[in-house]
Amino acid sequence: MKRSELSEFEFEEEGFKLRLSRESNNPSTPIIQSVAPASPVAAAPAPAESAPAPVAEKGKAEDPNVGIIKSPMVGTFYRAPSPDSENFTDVGKKVDVDSIVCIVEAMKVMNEIHAEVKGTITEILVEDGDAIEFGQPLFKYKKA
Repeated sequence: MKRSELSEFEFEEEGFKLRLSRESNNPSTPIIQSVAPASPVAAAPAPAESAPAPVAEKGKAEDPNVGIIKSPMVGTFYRAPSPDSENFTDVGKKVDVDSIVCIVEAMKVMNEIHAEVKGTITEILVEDGDAIEFGQPLFKYKKA
């Protein structure tokens, strides 16, 4: 569920029902509150681990010369039009507004994703074949 960034999954078939949920706001709050007095050390690492990531992201996002190309839809990310073809773009390659940077397959339709920016690709943030979400960062680029 983490890898696909699913927050909830429910399946029901002939009297069998399965529900998985990553949402932990309500259940974990009481558990953390009841566990905190018994072992305060256990509650402390979670905020400490989650705090550095946003700070690091903010530090990167503050660079005015670096931008992010995000996914316009949910689907499967592909770097090339076919397994035997060259990738649409690679690190160090210049892109323009009309440059195709990848394909996102959604409901068996291959959607070409254009850079819509001008610059040089500095980092590819997802792997070929990964399931991606709407708004998920795909590429970092240095603005031209």
